[in-house]
Amino acid sequence: MKILLVEDHAIVREGFRRILSEDITGACIGEAASSAEALDRVRAEAWDVVILDISLPGRSGLETLKDIHALRSGLPVLIMTMYGEDQYALRAFRAGAAGYVTKGSSPEDLVAAVQKVASGGKYVTPTVAEKLAARLSDDGGRPLHESLSDRELQVLRMFGDGKTVKEIGVDLALSVKTVSTYRTRILEKMGMRTTAQLVRYAVGAGLVD
Repeated sequence: MKILLVEDHAIVREGFRRILSEDITGACIGEAASSAEALDRVRAEAWDVVILDISLPGRSGLETLKDIHALRSGLPVLIMTMYGEDQYALRAFRAGAAGYVTKGSSPEDLVAAVQKVASGGKYVTPTVAEKLAARLSDDGGRPLHESLSDRELQVLRMFGDGKTVKEIGVDLALSVKTVSTYRTRILEKMGMRTTAQLVRYAVGAGLVD
């Protein structure tokens, strides 16, 4: 099984590589540290599954997921993240993810998820299944941040973490002007006026770790 592991932290990649190599017979693990590198490898090689971190420098994981599907529509992508299932899982599945696991999952869960999506299935935890069912049965009363794009939600979370416009720009490889534009859009969509309001909302909505 050929697995492409997309994660910008080398030490994290090494840990997941060891798990996958030890528990999946014949696993061949490729690595990418950024969205651009991941897309280059998807173009150049055939893969059975991609394990994709949401938090990548520059282009986000969810944006990269859409790019991967544009290149290889049938390639299963397993989202791997430190964010809880209640924060990004629904967006990930809407974007075409085949599964969603958190970095706090057990090695057994990770291996099970990889094997499930590589065989053409979907890996959905009971928690995610419950949330998906609830959302299908009730489209009303959705939280304000659901109106945001994937990138806007990422920026909102970073404001909630106390980061400045400049710091967010550095982390996401964006200009200060671009981050300021995202901030303006977020404020407009959520009917707010100040960054302080965004911070309070992000904390209250559980968007901050």
